Amino acid sequence: MEITSRFLRAANRLPVDVTPVWFMRQAGRYMPEYRAIREKFSLLEICDQSELAAEVTLQPVKALGVDAAILFADILLPAIPLGVGLEFAKGEGPILHNPVRTLEDVKNLRPVDPDTDLGYVMEAIRILRGELKDVPLIGFCGAPFTVASYIIEGGSTREFLKTKTMMYSDPQTWHALMEKLSGVLSDYLLAQIRAGAQAVQVFDSWVGALNAADYLEFVQPYSRRILQAAQETGVPVIHFGTGTTTLLPAMKAAGGTVLGLDWRIPLDEGWDLVGQDVAIQGNLDPALLFAPLPEIKKRIHDILRRAGGRPGHIFNLGHGILQHTPVENVKAVVDMVHEFSPEKAAA
Repeated sequence: MEITSRFLRAANRLPVDVTPVWFMRQAGRYMPEYRAIREKFSLLEICDQSELAAEVTLQPVKALGVDAAILFADILLPAIPLGVGLEFAKGEGPILHNPVRTLEDVKNLRPVDPDTDLGYVMEAIRILRGELKDVPLIGFCGAPFTVASYIIEGGSTREFLKTKTMMYSDPQTWHALMEKLSGVLSDYLLAQIRAGAQAVQVFDSWVGALNAADYLEFVQPYSRRILQAAQETGVPVIHFGTGTTTLLPAMKAAGGTVLGLDWRIPLDEGWDLVGQDVAIQGNLDPALLFAPLPEIKKRIHDILRRAGGRPGHIFNLGHGILQHTPVENVKAVVDMVHEFSPEKAAA
């Protein structure tokens, strides 16, 4: 069957009419429609109510004209059936009340059946596939390292001290936890694909905290398990991390048909580093969305020139949209990407 969506075509490294664009965190706090819903419901309540999650997912598609929708959910949802006690505290982010610190803690993690324990996510996907028509839907999960760091630390961290201490001092517990998480997350991603997700992204948001040797030893085998299981279904699989310039070749080796680049490396240099046999997603700095429109346009055109019209480029930010980002600037980025042509840009 012919692929008509420009997002799916680019993800498969096929020619497109214009570069497709979507944004990580494109549904969220910067949008007044979302804030209106958040006044009535918590983040977890939105995720838990499939119709509401679908509504929030659709908001940026209608408002911005992006080329793909990404399911509104959270990478830590699987932590709930695992039994680590997830809560989102106001102003503090996620808190996990039962962090995993010992081998006994790993053994006490509950089994997870994504179709039942996370059935509300699958129902939101089914609703969205009926609503989105020609716009493809991206499902996602957190990568084992990123999810493990939350579960070990008990919440967000900048130092990853407890996480790295377990890796270096108690590798048996580390590998047991990563084995458990890679199985749960792989099952979760496959369930999303069965429910109708047409592409998936694996978020390894915090893996840039590691050097290449530690990534290869402690992380790559578990990321590979998820990425390759998803790839075997035939849908595009986006492998994303931040601060990962030194890890890109190892991340590519782990898997993914599309590799996400953050803004720290020029797009053409990142693509050359990993090779032309993978699609590339990225890579505008999210902070640039606060800049004047001429500066935004200049940076967008620089990224698109670096892509050079090669099949396989999906325009995105180097990480998620920041709170308080002007909605009109986000819409302007979509229009600028769609209107770009090398001939016009050179004029």
